Amino acid sequence: MPYQSVNPSNGELLRTFDEHSDQQMEEMLVTAEQTFREVWSTKPIRERAKVVGKAASLMLDQKEKFARLATLEMGKRIAESRGEVDLSASILKYYADNAETFLAPRPLHSLAGDAYIEYSPLGVLIGVQPWNYPYYQLARFAAPHLSSGNVMLVKHAPGVPQCAVAFEQLFSEAGAPRGAYTNVFLSNDQVAKLIDDPRTKGVALTGSERAGESLASRAGKNLKKSTMELGGSDPFIVLEDYDLEEAVKMAVVGRIGNAGQTCIGAKRFIFVGPRLEQFLKMFRTALESLVIGNPFDEATTLGPLSSEAALTLLLKQVNEAVAHGANVLTGGKRVNREGSFMQPTILTDIAPDNPAYRQEFFGPVALIFPAKNEDEAIAIANDSPFGLGGSIYTKNIDHGKRVASRIETGMVFINYPSVSTADLPFGGIKRSGYGKELSDLGIQEFVNKKLICASNGFSLVA
Repeated sequence: MPYQSVNPSNGELLRTFDEHSDQQMEEMLVTAEQTFREVWSTKPIRERAKVVGKAASLMLDQKEKFARLATLEMGKRIAESRGEVDLSASILKYYADNAETFLAPRPLHSLAGDAYIEYSPLGVLIGVQPWNYPYYQLARFAAPHLSSGNVMLVKHAPGVPQCAVAFEQLFSEAGAPRGAYTNVFLSNDQVAKLIDDPRTKGVALTGSERAGESLASRAGKNLKKSTMELGGSDPFIVLEDYDLEEAVKMAVVGRIGNAGQTCIGAKRFIFVGPRLEQFLKMFRTALESLVIGNPFDEATTLGPLSSEAALTLLLKQVNEAVAHGANVLTGGKRVNREGSFMQPTILTDIAPDNPAYRQEFFGPVALIFPAKNEDEAIAIANDSPFGLGGSIYTKNIDHGKRVASRIETGMVFINYPSVSTADLPFGGIKRSGYGKELSDLGIQEFVNKKLICASNGFSLVA
């Protein structure tokens, strides 16, 4: 299938890119493997870090260009696009500043002798990335693993090809050698061939459960390291002592950011105690007050979904939920205007046998769950196939930490929806995937942690 750039605000086809042929794919792989062996892996970490740091500076210098492309291709509000550029640049800079420290040999205190762990890159990595954060997703894959000495072939989502090309050009302008970071327009079958190829050493995916099942099984068959970030249905738990106005404010932030198209977005709102009706009234008013419009308009507070296909899927999920007994408190339909716009929606009365109970809604749809007490709220939060992030709202931070320890996710935030920063590890459990990105943990996913030990004559044999 071709890679198409379509403006979701009006359906206009902007540009089309053909898939690379098998021969082009082979040439790219040959170049990447050669660059790894002869150039990139041989450089000191600080020299690689300079390239990554230069990319961060260039991205900030060209912020408006990058931001406008993201808004044009996937409909992100322009202010959010600028914020994504800032976040992406901060990730690049973080690893440029810290890679040498993170990858310094780590001494071990062993009776066997002088022992230490040495970190070395694996080789050519394959990255498969989604459209919802067209630069951030690339930055959190590229920054640590380029810094560690790996090289990469990156298949971005077919809906954001101009963003993909712009990010590849960024590293070229920053001084990365040809083959260090390569954008590839490939089919799923071609990606499978790359995973099978012995010259590739690892696979990183951010995407759907179905994609995760396919790529993880392929990587496993080939005994290759993989990381999988597969989305989530994050619980947003409001305890009885929390301020209602603040809860509503955080609920809007958590659900409406990026038009609800974020894996760590607040999706399941679990409310403890008797104030639920009051919360719902305030939440509904806040959602109905959003300004739906052109994402380039600074006054817009809710832009379109990324594509017509994304809107169609979300509408199907809402209709299916209603058919199984859910109630639409507000919204539930597409907006009567040009473009792929969805009304902000609240669903209530979602029983455990409703398909919506265990689904991820990737858009401005909030699912409401009442809880009689804290234990029931935790049970509802954990009764999910996903385990990416979550948040808890309480005036008692220490109590919030105790509740957080009982939540089955990879990340829990207190009094703020799940966020991502360069220095916080990112990743989930259950069907949200495995492996960590960002922080010092992220850079260790695709390196060989080699033990080197000089014996002191100590015998381990009795």
